[in-house]
Amino acid sequence: MSQPQSRYTQQNPNPLVDRSVKVPEVIQYICGDCGAQTAMQPSEFIRCKECGHRVMYKPRTTRSPIRGSLVIGPGCL
Repeated sequence: MSQPQSRYTQQNPNPLVDRSVKVPEVIQYICGDCGAQTAMQPSEFIRCKECGHRVMYKPRTTRSPIRGSLVIGPGCL
């Protein structure tokens, strides 16, 4: 009772997917003490490279606020 090998290839036609290595993303932080901007990878310790302070802030986004993009219909007010 042997089954054909094509059964498994039909379930997953490409079993070895091309895996590309992800480049670690770099995140910008602003030091809470000296205000220097520092680029860090997620695996690094949170510490300013200029003064050694450990409180770092992410800069604010420059995206438009969500409420500015909402469309209000005539019956909603």
